[in-house]
Amino acid sequence: MIKVMFVCHGNICRSPMAQSYFQNLVNEKGLADSFQVESAAARRDEIGNPPHHGTVGKLKEMGVPLVPHRATLLKKEDYDYFDYLIGMDDANIADMKRICGGDKDGKIFKMLDFAQIKRDVADPWFTGDFDATWNDVSLGCNALLELILKNK
Repeated sequence: MIKVMFVCHGNICRSPMAQSYFQNLVNEKGLADSFQVESAAARRDEIGNPPHHGTVGKLKEMGVPLVPHRATLLKKEDYDYFDYLIGMDDANIADMKRICGGDKDGKIFKMLDFAQIKRDVADPWFTGDFDATWNDVSLGCNALLELILKNK
């Protein structure tokens, strides 16, 4: 079982989009039994809230089922449990390392690094541009799955 955790600031926009899309990818490839896919927040702002309506709308537009979700906080124990902890931007990465007590096993990654793109995933909370976020999330998720399957 390969365990993947996507993390963003509040766990209502980018990380649930990534969780839903990545889950859809593994489902379509018949690999659902080989993966556990979750998402969490690096900050407490939105804990307990459902995904942002923009994320819900973009996933629906793209034909991707929304994974049932309420924002939850990343915990220190998640570091030991998950194989990949993927943040959306530099601030998320810093928060993740703070929460997890560092990254001694090299499990924390920035989403677009998998696609060899050296920038943050566009944050629709500030831009309102869920199309840009979708483009970044889909690039990162596809590259991540390709890497995992290549290294399996």
